[in-house]
Amino acid sequence: MGKNDTNDIKKMSFEQALDELEKIVATLEGGQAPLQDSIDIYERGEALKSHCSALLKKAEARVEKIILSRDGAPTGTQPLDD
Repeated sequence: MGKNDTNDIKKMSFEQALDELEKIVATLEGGQAPLQDSIDIYERGEALKSHCSALLKKAEARVEKIILSRDGAPTGTQPLDD
């Protein structure tokens, strides 16, 4: 894993990226990695975190609320307000 080896992250699902990020956090918290490895691992963790954030924002943008008629039947959707 090189310093700038983050191209594969763009292809990861949210779950894959989060799983690797959790492993990175555990490794860094363990404090057993040499300094340069820790720096490289941290930088990859930052890239994973950014990827997860971007995927979450995309998912939030796609969330819609269902509009129901008076009798409870769905009539359409509209964007979910923050």
